[in-house]
Amino acid sequence: MVSRIITEKVKFLAGKYPVVTLTGTRQCGKSTLLKSAFPNYRYVSLEDLDLRLMAKEDPRGFLQNFGEALIIDEAQYVPALFSYIQTKVDSENIPGMYILSGSHNFLLLQNISQSLAGRTAVLKLAPFSISELQSSNLLPSTLNEFLFTGCYPRIYDKQIEPIDFYPHYIQTYIDRDIRTIRQIGSLSQFVRFLKLCAARVGQLLNISSLANDAEISVPTLNAWLSLLESSYVIFFLKPYHNNFNKRLVKSPKLYFYDTGLLSSLLGLEKSEQTATHYLRGGIFENMVVAEIVKQYFFRGKEPQIYFWQDSNKNEVDLLIETVNRLQAIEIKASATLKIGFFDTLRRFQSYSRIQTEDMFVIYGGDNDFVTEYGKFVSWKNFQVPDSL
Repeated sequence: MVSRIITEKVKFLAGKYPVVTLTGTRQCGKSTLLKSAFPNYRYVSLEDLDLRLMAKEDPRGFLQNFGEALIIDEAQYVPALFSYIQTKVDSENIPGMYILSGSHNFLLLQNISQSLAGRTAVLKLAPFSISELQSSNLLPSTLNEFLFTGCYPRIYDKQIEPIDFYPHYIQTYIDRDIRTIRQIGSLSQFVRFLKLCAARVGQLLNISSLANDAEISVPTLNAWLSLLESSYVIFFLKPYHNNFNKRLVKSPKLYFYDTGLLSSLLGLEKSEQTATHYLRGGIFENMVVAEIVKQYFFRGKEPQIYFWQDSNKNEVDLLIETVNRLQAIEIKASATLKIGFFDTLRRFQSYSRIQTEDMFVIYGGDNDFVTEYGKFVSWKNFQVPDSL
């Protein structure tokens, strides 16, 4: 089993809160992690129709029957259960009484906000990070292979080829998640919409253009984007709010949590195609941004990351903001070191006055290298600051 970085945070918070909730995309390893982290807890999954019926018909009896120190997976299937959990924890207020998880994150968090606000810590899990794969000697040997394979645990656990995994994953996601949350008139149209999102990875989001290409209305598009975001398929990178005396763009950029899923939606069938794909730079950028998001999630934090672009299209791919520090990052898929990669960062430095030690180029090579303009960092090595 791959050791998950977030495990210690989950255990720590279970000692502080009566309820801990673990969310994340389908098949990212939530159940496996919780069973391993809490071996003395009973585990029930409300995917089981008999257990679900029991919980629906008699929520109080369900909780009494299974007792405390209980993991409830797919808890969102029985919304009434949350009110009974609230009553129980308010009465006893013992840390670690219940661990909740689920794949329908919108429904799960909706129920939590209604019944368990202030009573639960909420953590987010994602597919494997680079460091998790490295520590288990599972990281693919080449960058192209990694971009194509992605990070979903089942691929590595069962040694499934990405071309066999992702099409079925997409179909499962649509059948089990999308249909549960929202009625979609044409599933084929929704898949086409997904593929159109993939083709825009790392680009400024143009709502009207995307709606026009997907042949849907703008309200429908916004609803579908919200659906993808709430189920942790995509996320948005917002523009930096400090204008540095420049006019800025206001649109966010769109990224996927996993490049294997992204590559599948782009129609890639083998890793070698990644090397020459017209969106290779965008796929690589997506990988780096998603990796940094995971590093935040696995520390129990929300990402404080942005991009910066002014009206003249001067752009910095990624900014990481802490209390007293701003780091600027350019993302380049090239494996070759080129000092010119720092040009945009140096221009940005003249606006923002950030320190040279906070300027980085994350690139497709294997070695880190310090220059007078900043630091080259291998795609395998970058870590967000400890003081988040």
